[in-house]
Amino acid sequence: MERHVVVVVQPPCGGGRRVWVDGHDAGRARRPADVAELLRRAGVDPERMTDAGTVEWRGGGPQSWR
Repeated sequence: MERHVVVVVQPPCGGGRRVWVDGHDAGRARRPADVAELLRRAGVDPERMTDAGTVEWRGGGPQSWR
């Protein structure tokens, strides 16, 4: 059973988006592939990146980077 995590992708700012996993700063993403990699490093299946129950995209979804 996979554990429940809270992932927040902040609004675009300065060419990227800050990603938080369970309240911890996981890093800055400049494109969707970066978000997937940050999730993988945090032990979250990158396929869940578009799962609204897992990832909260603030300021636009995965296609919004400006």
